[in-house]
Amino acid sequence: MHASLIRRQLGGLVPPKIATPKSVSGGSGDGLGPLVNFYSKLPKGAATARVSGLKGRFFNGANASGMPLLALIGGLFGIGYTIDYHMHLKHHKNHAH
Repeated sequence: MHASLIRRQLGGLVPPKIATPKSVSGGSGDGLGPLVNFYSKLPKGAATARVSGLKGRFFNGANASGMPLLALIGGLFGIGYTIDYHMHLKHHKNHAH
């Protein structure tokens, strides 16, 4: 394959260099001062691991419990039993015992 053909195919994937520091700040770097100031105030070091959602609410921390899992198992059992019972009734509706 020719280099121009590869360049043409990859042209849509590789973005042009639009936001270089020279083009953004006019070549002097003075426009980056507020940005550097903002980032210098951010906390340094590793971020604290936070678990949110259902896992964070029920399975981690002070409220850790297996109760939601047992409630889910019980609920699925109840739904399955109800469906099974109604299917049983549906198939024995017209029979005399």
